[in-house]
Amino acid sequence: MIQEIEPHKYRNEYTPMPPDKDSIALYYEDHALLLKKTAEGIEFPRFEELGYLNEEIYEDYTYLFSIDGERYYLIEEINKDRLSSFTLENTEIFRAADPQYRAFAGITGYQLYNWYKDNKYCGRCGCSMQKDKKERMLYCGECRNIVFPKLSPAVIIGVLDGNRILMSKYAGRIYKNYALLAGFVEIGEMVEETVKREVMEEVGLKVKNVRYYKSQPWSFSDTLLMGFYCDLDGEDSITLDEEELALAEWFDRGDIPVVPSRDSLTNEMIMKFKNGEI
Repeated sequence: MIQEIEPHKYRNEYTPMPPDKDSIALYYEDHALLLKKTAEGIEFPRFEELGYLNEEIYEDYTYLFSIDGERYYLIEEINKDRLSSFTLENTEIFRAADPQYRAFAGITGYQLYNWYKDNKYCGRCGCSMQKDKKERMLYCGECRNIVFPKLSPAVIIGVLDGNRILMSKYAGRIYKNYALLAGFVEIGEMVEETVKREVMEEVGLKVKNVRYYKSQPWSFSDTLLMGFYCDLDGEDSITLDEEELALAEWFDRGDIPVVPSRDSLTNEMIMKFKNGEI
C-alpha cells in the first residue's frame, strides 16, 4: 500500500524547526503539486532551488514531517515563472509514482495542505487561526477554539460467502474499477456496527463474523480506512442502493477480474482473497 515505504522512515512528530537549504518544499495549487519528473522518478524542489526567487519562504513556511531525516515544509506562495524544470502535476500521480516514499510524502502533504487551507479562520468567531508551537493544531487567540487535523474513519468491507466475494462499482464517480463495499463511521457507532449497517444499506444483506484485517491512511480523502472481512448471514440476493452503487455482484475466487496494484487497502484485500490467503 502507498504508506508502506520501508526501509524509509516516516516521522510525523510536530517539530517546527526552521528549514535549511536542503529542506524539501511542497507547494500545492488546488489538486496539483510542484514537482520534477526524472529518469529515477519524481523529485520535489528544495529550498535552495526556490530561495533565489522567493527569499520569503525562509520566513513563511509550515513544518510538515520528515522522511529519513529530510524535513518537508509547506509553502503557500512562490514565484515559479523561472522554475522551468518543475511542473504542477495532479495529485492522482501519487497512486503510482516512483519512488514510493516520495509519492507518500506528496499525498500526505496534500492532506495537511487542505487542512491548513480550510482552517485559516475560526469556525466559531471568524478570527484568524494561529499555529501552535508544540503540537499540530490551530487555535483562535480570541475565543480559544482549538482545531486538530481532520481524520474521517471509514470501513472497507470484504463480504465473503465460502469461495465467493462481493464486489461493486461506485455510481457517479470517476473511479470505474471494481471495489469492495465501503462507508464512513457515524457518530456513536462502533466500526463493527458500521460494517453491518453499510452492507445492509448498500446491498440489503446480513453479515456475521466481522473480523478486522488492516488499516490504511488515505490522504486523498482525509480518511483513515479500516479493512474488515465478514461472512454472509442468510440469503445472497442483492438489493442494490442505486444512489451509491452502479452494480454489485458475487465473484468466485478464480474469476475475480482484478490485478494487483500497490496503492490501496481495497486492492490488497481483494488480492488476498483471490490468491487463497483469506
